Amino acid sequence: MLEPRMLISRNREKLINAVVYFAANTQHCGKVKLFKLLYLLDFAHFRETGRSVTGLEYRAWKMGPVPLELAQEWEQLEPDMATAVDIVPEKVIDYVRERVVPKVSFDESPFTRRELRFMEDLATRFRDELTKPLIGFTHEDRGPWDKIWDSGRGNNERIPYALAISDSDPNRDAILESAREYEGIEAAARRGR
Repeated sequence: MLEPRMLISRNREKLINAVVYFAANTQHCGKVKLFKLLYLLDFAHFRETGRSVTGLEYRAWKMGPVPLELAQEWEQLEPDMATAVDIVPEKVIDYVRERVVPKVSFDESPFTRRELRFMEDLATRFRDELTKPLIGFTHEDRGPWDKIWDSGRGNNERIPYALAISDSDPNRDAILESAREYEGIEAAARRGR
């Protein structure tokens, strides 16, 4: 069984490596595209397993779901993230995109085969896309972000992962029970810090 501190560092290790993976395997990977890819990864994985890949919490902002912790870190990356990627400003017509450039090789060891498959599928699907095509997926009508955003009434509210699972999903109860068990493990890990 993982020690509580190992669980927290494992989430961080997965986050950093997911950032490296998407930066290395997609074109035009700026902050917004990266945030959307991470959201799609975490919510798709939760929909099947009851847990996210990165452990990030997402907030409903006007432009879509935002992983708050990573957004707050963006201007001054923590040393572990700064060792793994650079944020390089690049002029694109009338604005500056902050392109994510990997500085290390992707390490697949912290991921399950399912997590790797989800990352590969997302990178393949959106490899050459700019940010705009991802909006259709992250802002889907009555999707998790849309339900919380609610025409702005839910601005900056947390987007619960449970919203990723349809009420009609026959596995909904089992997935949510698994999620509750995992949340208990995470809560114990936070208390153990």
